[in-house]
Amino acid sequence: MLKYPEDSEVGVNKEDDMGKDVLVDLKLKVPADLYRAYQRCTWVIINHAPTDQLAIMEEMVRDFLVKHGC
Repeated sequence: MLKYPEDSEVGVNKEDDMGKDVLVDLKLKVPADLYRAYQRCTWVIINHAPTDQLAIMEEMVRDFLVKHGC
């Protein structure tokens, strides 16, 4: 049976000593062309808007979760 890790096992919803959320890695497997397109797109966004790569990654995951009703 598939067992999902508990939030405490992967560092989710934890805070560091400064009170900020601890970031965890999320590894995705995608075809090379999608990877290159994502890299180009994030480069354009970062260089033309006041944002950083972490904000773009978070937006991507949030959009995916909303799209699928999670």
